[in-house]
Amino acid sequence: MPTSLKHLLNKKVDTYNQPFFIDSDPVCIPHSFQKQQDIEIAGFFAAIFAWGNRTTIINKSLELMALMDNAPHDFVLHHQPKDLKKLLHFKHRTFNTTDLLYFIEFFHQHYGKFESLESAFTRGWSKKDSTVEHALNGFYDYFFSLSDVPARTLKHIAAPKKNSSCKRLNMYLRWMVRQDNKGVDFGIWKNIKPSQLVMPLDVHVIRVARHFQLLNRKQSDWPAALELTENLKTFDPKDPVKYDFALFGMGVMEGG
Repeated sequence: MPTSLKHLLNKKVDTYNQPFFIDSDPVCIPHSFQKQQDIEIAGFFAAIFAWGNRTTIINKSLELMALMDNAPHDFVLHHQPKDLKKLLHFKHRTFNTTDLLYFIEFFHQHYGKFESLESAFTRGWSKKDSTVEHALNGFYDYFFSLSDVPARTLKHIAAPKKNSSCKRLNMYLRWMVRQDNKGVDFGIWKNIKPSQLVMPLDVHVIRVARHFQLLNRKQSDWPAALELTENLKTFDPKDPVKYDFALFGMGVMEGG
């Protein structure tokens, strides 16, 4: 890859990996919390809701957090059956009450046993893995390991083994794993390494990546996410997903 492109992308990372980026992005939802478990749960819902208009994504995430008394960890752990009634009319695009109640039950079960959601992503994963592929497949299996999984809810969690690009989960992992002092990503998970992260294939990212010939694959699937990530590793093998800021920023802010 040309060094001039590396220079340009590094410059754009510096431009967009800044606190001003937070307010108009779904990452603002977990940023409204201080407690790690609240950040994890709020971030997870914001990421899962992240398709379509960003303002709508943020507003629906805020609506759900309010329904959970703006204390999502306490809510999933200690809610009573009557507390779930206020969730029964929540809907975001194809995500409905059936899906939400299963998500709540998963979090109830998980946080009843574990301190952090990171352990849900490290079940099928090894520190020696080159990417988070096994982490995402393991999470999918674990997430849907409860009894009576609604068939309709399966579509809301992606997995590489289903050949999905896993855009939303890769974005979520970026938030939780990447560690820098810029203030956007949290870096609160310490087992998964930034070098193992895979690029979230947002439509804007895809367009800009193809423009720069960083992505040639036609389908927007898992191999495409790996192709883009591998090409970005030639610029920074330890933190390739930092270039999400550059490609997304150029695509959205600059109309690239």
